[in-house]
Amino acid sequence: MLLMLLMLLAPAARAEIESFPSGFKTRTIATNGTRIHVRVGGQGPAVILIHGFGDTGDMWVTLAAELARDHTVVVPDLRGMGLSARPDGGYDKWTQAADMRGVLQALGIDKAAVVGHDIGTMVAYAYAARYRDLTEKLVVMDAPVPGVPPWDEVVRSPQLWHFDLGGPDMERLVKGRERIYLDRFWNDFAGTPSKITEATRRHYAELYARPGAMRAAFAQFRSIRTDAEDNKKAVATRLTIPVLAVGGQKSFGATEAVVMRNAATDVTELVIPDAGHWLMEEQPAATVKAIRQFLDGRK
Repeated sequence: MLLMLLMLLAPAARAEIESFPSGFKTRTIATNGTRIHVRVGGQGPAVILIHGFGDTGDMWVTLAAELARDHTVVVPDLRGMGLSARPDGGYDKWTQAADMRGVLQALGIDKAAVVGHDIGTMVAYAYAARYRDLTEKLVVMDAPVPGVPPWDEVVRSPQLWHFDLGGPDMERLVKGRERIYLDRFWNDFAGTPSKITEATRRHYAELYARPGAMRAAFAQFRSIRTDAEDNKKAVATRLTIPVLAVGGQKSFGATEAVVMRNAATDVTELVIPDAGHWLMEEQPAATVKAIRQFLDGRK
């Protein structure tokens, strides 16, 4: 009887994970020494959506569906994450910016707006700094940018101990306990942890439990010292494109805009009320509306 009940409940839980609209197609694009899993849909000006740790490109379903009405929407999984390949190296954000450029080139896209969250914010900034003439607008969401002030203060937070975690022993500790490790991020960095649903947690825990996935995830963070040095050079010439800096009220908040004003000349500040770090999971409607208005040129 219990087994039957569990079988009935399981499909309902899986159904809570939204799928990309039927018009989106998936591709695997070989570029920059790796293979990137990509979802592509819509028509119009291009926008690329870059996820962070604890997520994959699946986090963007709601935003992608909205933007695809009048944009070409490109949603990759970062190298080593989701369904992308897991090479041994290349996890610094300057290299991953080149991954994103290769994806867009393979799709025949020249210029694009770039949206990033968490680690994706770091890659998005690196992309805009590296490909200044090819980036039309930039949206960064609830994450510091290594090397950009007030980086030295931000990185001292005891909550960021995971930046230096990694190596074979840490992989052994987490192996088979990926869900426990990920729950720490979903619980500690959420404004309301219950908004990260059980179905969402199960979905990503399964992806991060795949062979090599946690090694690659650790590498994303352990490259941050290199990223900081790269960005200290890049920030010497501030971005001039429009930038939307979004923070969750219960997380990075207005500090997101403080960071970006040290890296760009045209920054719009936005704090999403009643949200922690997980903006797309905690306040999807407000987040989607803000990004849509910014990309449309409305404030």
